[in-house]
Amino acid sequence: MMKKRKAEERGVTELGWLHSRHSFSFGGYHDPEHMGFRALRVLNDDVVEPGGGFGTHPHRDAEIFSYIIDGQLEHRDSMGNGSIIKAGSLQYMSAGSGVMHSEFNPSKTEPVHFLQVWLLPNEQGGKPRYGELDLREAGTHDNGGQSLLSGSGKAGALAIRQDAEVSFHRLAAQDTVGFNLAKGRHGYLHMIKGKLDIQGAGELAAGDALAVSEERSVAVQVVEPAEFLWFDLS
Repeated sequence: MMKKRKAEERGVTELGWLHSRHSFSFGGYHDPEHMGFRALRVLNDDVVEPGGGFGTHPHRDAEIFSYIIDGQLEHRDSMGNGSIIKAGSLQYMSAGSGVMHSEFNPSKTEPVHFLQVWLLPNEQGGKPRYGELDLREAGTHDNGGQSLLSGSGKAGALAIRQDAEVSFHRLAAQDTVGFNLAKGRHGYLHMIKGKLDIQGAGELAAGDALAVSEERSVAVQVVEPAEFLWFDLS
């Protein structure tokens, strides 16, 4: 079973300094039909205006990562981490037993566009963790893909507290790629840029998503140069 959701069907938050599109219920957007997919609970497509941001606030028991599409995002947390994450890079935080953090657009002239993603952990508590990955060279090897987060210890990926594998893919037009799902596993594909043709589901463009269950494989043809996230979930 493949279920496609178009970008324009997502929830919307407009706060002047923040423009968000929500794949799942979040904040003031509530849709009982879209409360998450397996362990994937939040996928927000955010644009923050120059100088705007999220003040210091708490998290616990959440696996959180942000991928910067355009611009730069400044991160600070109670673990002592503080850095500016630039376009093409990813920042990860496992909140564990509890952490405080803030995220701001440090630019006075340019907005920042990023994805913020939360997965529910398969265990509560634990020491908070932090990591970063540079994805600017992704697509030059491994069939256009790079492992981001892994619950199984995959080489090169950041370790997470969930039985999930998350990868980033950057592919050229006419490229093809396939994803295999073991029995009982589920897939979720979120488009960042470009256009794909999915066998059995049709075309996906920027902001579109595809939830996959009870399928053993997904065949992808790139129509226009594309970037996307792939989640392999229990």
